[in-house]
Amino acid sequence: MSVFAALDTYYNGAGHSAAMNMAIDEALLGYATVPSIRFYRWQSPALSFGYFGRFADVASYARERNLVRRWTGGGIVFHGDDLTYSIVIPASDPAFAESSVSIYETIHRALRNALIANGEPAELAKGEDAALRRPRTAQRAMPTNNCFANPVQADVMLNDRKIAGAAQRRTRAGLLHQGSIQRVDLGNGLAERFAKELSGNCNMWSLPETIHYRAQEIAARKYGTESWLRKR
Repeated sequence: MSVFAALDTYYNGAGHSAAMNMAIDEALLGYATVPSIRFYRWQSPALSFGYFGRFADVASYARERNLVRRWTGGGIVFHGDDLTYSIVIPASDPAFAESSVSIYETIHRALRNALIANGEPAELAKGEDAALRRPRTAQRAMPTNNCFANPVQADVMLNDRKIAGAAQRRTRAGLLHQGSIQRVDLGNGLAERFAKELSGNCNMWSLPETIHYRAQEIAARKYGTESWLRKR
């Protein structure tokens, strides 16, 4: 059963800077009128860390990676070889009324199904495991750590290793879900399968110029600034 009645789908083949990737996601949250998913890459090796993370915990990576503080919660994520995606659910969509934890699990269940279709015996991390925490949003602080070394409930696992995690931000405009898939074969049309698991009515688009212009403004005043990076 599809999660969304319709899904706008964007594939960004060309990589962006870390600041622009975060800014595009935020711009999409203000622009989207139906649920959307964007798959993207990174211009150079990068590291993103959660809104409540401490800059001191990632400062040592600055020489080798492009650092950025996310608007969403969560821990440290290394980018470069991963497939990163963002899902925007407008407040007008019925799915927005669901709890953040429920949305997190529903999205990861769709990803798990796409991986299984690609021959990967993926499964979701179970909540009864005492070592697992509930997913965190940007409204609830969590310790800064390596996200992929610390599975939370409903993360996607393969052979006892976490291969996909995510973090969220909920606003009056909608919900932003930012996720990363790594440590697994990213080929075989995985992105397309994932999108189709989310909706049987996927519409492929190029990002509008208005999104790019808005993202440039957001990156310049927020994600690309030292004040945002060193916020904590």
